[in-house]
Amino acid sequence: MSDSSQANRSGPDQAGAGPRDADRPRSLAWVVRAVKGWVERCGPVWVQAQVIELNRRSGPTQFLTLRDVDEEISVTATCHRRVLDAAGPVETGMTVTALLRPTIWSRTGRLSFECSQIQPSGEGQLLAQLERRRRLLEAEGLFDVALHTPLPMLPAGVGLITGAHSDAERDVIRNASLRWPAVRFVVRNTLVQGSHAVEQILSALAELDADPSVDVIVIARGGGSLEDLLPFSDEALVRAVHAASTPVVSAIGHERDNPILDLVADLRASTPTDAGKRIVPDMAEELGIVDQCRSRIRQAVAARIATEQSRLDGLRSRPVMLEPTATLDIAEERLEATVARMRLATDRCLETAGHQIDQYLAQIRAMSPKATLDRGYAALADERGNSVATVGATATGARLRAYLSDGALGVLVESATPTTSRSPAKETS
Repeated sequence: MSDSSQANRSGPDQAGAGPRDADRPRSLAWVVRAVKGWVERCGPVWVQAQVIELNRRSGPTQFLTLRDVDEEISVTATCHRRVLDAAGPVETGMTVTALLRPTIWSRTGRLSFECSQIQPSGEGQLLAQLERRRRLLEAEGLFDVALHTPLPMLPAGVGLITGAHSDAERDVIRNASLRWPAVRFVVRNTLVQGSHAVEQILSALAELDADPSVDVIVIARGGGSLEDLLPFSDEALVRAVHAASTPVVSAIGHERDNPILDLVADLRASTPTDAGKRIVPDMAEELGIVDQCRSRIRQAVAARIATEQSRLDGLRSRPVMLEPTATLDIAEERLEATVARMRLATDRCLETAGHQIDQYLAQIRAMSPKATLDRGYAALADERGNSVATVGATATGARLRAYLSDGALGVLVESATPTTSRSPAKETS
C-alpha cells in the first residue's frame, strides 16, 4: 500500500502515533501532503493587514509580506501582477484588504498564501482614489510642464491663500519679508480642511486672479493627515489652478506631502517656508550681484581706458608724431632729387634730338635744289611756273625763267635741240 493511499485511508483525524508506529514510519512527503490537505480545506478568506514589504519582479508572480494590524504576525503571499495593477497604487506601509488562500509548498513544506484579490483600505483606499484622479487629469494634459508659467522676478503683489492666523501664513510672510522687506501681500484667509474648504479656496483664487496688482498667488497650509489635505487634491481646485492666468505656487504640508495641487501649480514649494523664499529675490544677494556688476563694469572700463591709453602712447611714440616735419623733409629731398634727374634726362633728350635735327637738316640741304644751284646748275620753269626738265617740254621762242643760286633770269628759247643717243642695235651693227 502506497503512502498516499494510507494517507487517504488513515486521514488527518487519526490519533497520534503510538510506540509501534516507529517500526512503520511515514514518509516526509506523506506528512507534507497531509498538512497541505488540512490547510487548503480552510479555503480563501478576506483579511485586513498592512503591507510591510512588496517585491515587484519582472515576471507575472509578485511577492509581498503582510502583517497583522494588531499583533506581530506576518506572512508571505504571492499574487499575479494583474491583481496588483487592478488594485491601484499598493505601496509599503499601506493597509489593504486581501483575499488569501492558505497553502503549503510541497517541496519545502512552507506555509504560504495565494492572494487573488487586493484592495486598499483606510488611507490606502484614499490613495487609490487620488491616484485614479491623478491619472485621469494627467491624461488630459493638465500636468504638462510646458504649460507652467515662470514666476516674475519681483512681483508687485503676492496673493496668499491660507488659514487665518496659521503658521503657514506667518512662515510665508516672515521669510518673504526677510528676503525682500518691501514685498506686498494680499491675504485671503480661508478654511484649509473640511467639506467647505474647496469652495472658499476657489472663491479666493478667483478674486486674486482677477486682481491686476497681484503677480503671483501662493496657496499654503501646514502639515496634516491625508484626510486633512484632501481639499488640495480636489478636481475642481486643480482645474481652477490650471485655468488661472496668474502663476500659482503650491506650498502644502511638508516635503513628503504630495497633493495633486503640486502637479498642476506653476511652482511646487516643499513647505510654506520654502514658498516664502522662492517667490521673491533675496535683497542681500541682489545687492551683492549689483556690487559685483559694478565692480566688473569698473574693471572693464579701467581695462578699456588702459588699452586705449597704451595705443595712444604707442602712436605718440612713433617718429612721425615726435617730429612731423621729418617726413616732409625726406619727401622734399626725394622730390628735389627726382626733379634733378628729370632735368638731366630732359637736357639729354633735347641734346640728342638737336643732333638728330642737325643731321636731318644736313641731309635735307644736301638733297635740296638750292644745293644743286650752289654747285652752278640752274632750274628752268615756264611762264606758268611748271618745271622744264626736257627739251620736249618747251619750244623755240618760248620764254622761260632760269633760277640760279643767287637769283632768277628771264630767257628766250632760240633753239631746242634734243640730244640723240645710239640704239643698241645700231651700235651692234
